[in-house]
This record gives sequence, structure tokens and C-alpha cells, in this order.
Amino acid sequence: MTKVPSLRFDKVISALKRDGWVVVRQKGSHIRLHKHTRTEVLKLTVPAHRPIKRSTLARILKQAHLTVDELQTLL
Repeated sequence: MTKVPSLRFDKVISALKRDGWVVVRQKGSHIRLHKHTRTEVLKLTVPAHRPIKRSTLARILKQAHLTVDELQTLL
């Protein structure tokens, strides 16, 4: 398993957009994204931090059903 990188929020947001996520709103330093699947609507909140903590990014990837390797290909 690849180590979770330390990335800026804008790179994470653009990678998630390539995966089909849509920015719904932003309140303060938190950006809300949604992704519609066949059975449900997935929701994520990404903090607008530079860089995002590795533990926070790992949690975001888990909620997005993505691996670190899949994120690397989207970057």
C-alpha cells in the first residue's frame, strides 16, 4: 500500500472532479462535494488547507471509495 501524500486542497479537489465529484458549496474553509451513484449520493467535505493533513486526506479517500494509487492517477 502506498503512503498517503501531503497535497494542497486545490489538487485534491481537481482530482476528485476528474472522478465525477461536483462542488456543491463552500462555507468558510470547507468545500462540500457530491457524487451521484446508482444507489446513493456520496458526500464529502474537504478543508481548504495547504497542505491537507495526511490523516485527513486518508479519511477523505476512504469516504470517496478511492485508494492512494487511484488518487495518484487522477492527479
